[in-house]
Amino acid sequence: MKVNRTKNAKRNIIVGIINKCVVLILPFIVRTVFIYSLGAEYLGLNSLFTSILSVLNVTELGFSSAVVYCMYKPIANDDEKTINALLKFYKKVYSVIGTIILCLGLILMPFLPHLINGGCPPELNLYVLFLFYLLNTCASYFLFAYKKSILEAFQRRDIIDWNNMISVGLMNLFQLTLLLVWKSPKAYYVYLAIMLLSTMLNNILNSKIVDKKYSQYHCKGELSGDIKGVLKKQVSGLMITRICQMTRTSCDSIFISAFVGLTMTTIYGNYNMIVTTLVGVMNILTNAMLAGVGNSIVSESKEKNYKDFRKFNFIYMWISIWSSVTLFTLYQNFMRVWVGESLMLTTYGALLFTLYYYALKIGDIRAMYSDAIGLWWENRNRAVIEMIMNILLNFILGKLYGIYGIVLATIIPLVTVNFIGGAQILFKNYFKLYSMKIYLFDNIKFFLTMAVAIILTGIATYRIGDTSIISLALRGVICLIVPNAVFWLCYRRSDDYRETRKWILKKIY
Repeated sequence: MKVNRTKNAKRNIIVGIINKCVVLILPFIVRTVFIYSLGAEYLGLNSLFTSILSVLNVTELGFSSAVVYCMYKPIANDDEKTINALLKFYKKVYSVIGTIILCLGLILMPFLPHLINGGCPPELNLYVLFLFYLLNTCASYFLFAYKKSILEAFQRRDIIDWNNMISVGLMNLFQLTLLLVWKSPKAYYVYLAIMLLSTMLNNILNSKIVDKKYSQYHCKGELSGDIKGVLKKQVSGLMITRICQMTRTSCDSIFISAFVGLTMTTIYGNYNMIVTTLVGVMNILTNAMLAGVGNSIVSESKEKNYKDFRKFNFIYMWISIWSSVTLFTLYQNFMRVWVGESLMLTTYGALLFTLYYYALKIGDIRAMYSDAIGLWWENRNRAVIEMIMNILLNFILGKLYGIYGIVLATIIPLVTVNFIGGAQILFKNYFKLYSMKIYLFDNIKFFLTMAVAIILTGIATYRIGDTSIISLALRGVICLIVPNAVFWLCYRRSDDYRETRKWILKKIY
């Protein structure tokens, strides 16, 4: 089946942006009301439980990505039989995974008090709260989640995003109303019940649309030995990668809760929410492009794919540098206006979170190509090293420097192992005829460009205060101009800039 990669990518990006406006802005408003209605300790519990369930979600092992990867070729060849067999296998695996997560969560419940420094607010039942989070996680596996793979493989993330907007939007509106009307600890239980219903609604919506638009696909048939072999290999590599990603994104909150307490977990969560929001916006681009890149990998030459890789990386890094400079320039001003001095870190903390965000972004295009090619098995050793380094540094630096040490402990393996090691694997296994050193040198120049942009933007905003919405707006206007001007001046004569400009103008006109 012919997949229109450009059309689908454009549609996915447009709907993705609308989706992020809903699922990022509304939760931000809810989080703000939550802090002032129920308090920082309650929000700390929310961050802790989310992190714990993310750890348990490792049992998913990356099956979803592996199944979608295995669908690219059958879709291109109109192989309905193989797609049906993959769906049947996916459904069976997800039922098993949901049961495992439920059992592991129940086993973990007696140990929850030991993960909280200073204890839980006495008016709350820690175990009932955790049970809501556990059921919410399991609901995704038992309620038609496997059908979403069809939408992803056909590059229809726009449908997934629309359904997400409906379910998350309704959830946030009901939660916001609840927090404004009922300022009682018991409201927290209803708050979580709404979250569970939203998850169920989301899965049901995706299922109904797949049944209508792709009615030719059903859970039937058996996979061939070749495909089972590919799945086994890819899932083995993905399992290690998922564990690595879990230690990076979820263990921080658990370590902070154990070492420092729930209030500091909330402060970390507030700063990290801004990073997560920006990452979510940037992920619109990579998620919209992933299936198209996967289709290009199986249908185009390596030469064309390498040219696309450089082009996409150049555009992405321009956006990443601009957003990183803007993040650092606005961070403290925004936090002061939003939550006040009592829930803020120092400027050094803001710089660390900015570097953390940048470290997450520098390898995104490389990671997108690795996923599209299916290099999860080849990445297994890199993921193990990153995971071990992250946990050890979290423990050591967290003990020594608290929250600052834990953020730094995440940045170090991201750059040294994930970015450099991941690039080596991609160039060794796919872009064999091209130099990895050029790619790394390009990224060193990107980093230096960002550093210069931060300094010049800092000079430009030096006399502007950082205590009001007006100062935030003025800083934002300067951030629109200075970082982009710096990047343009640095790269206006480069081949990458000329090629990218030519490609963008061709797409527009």
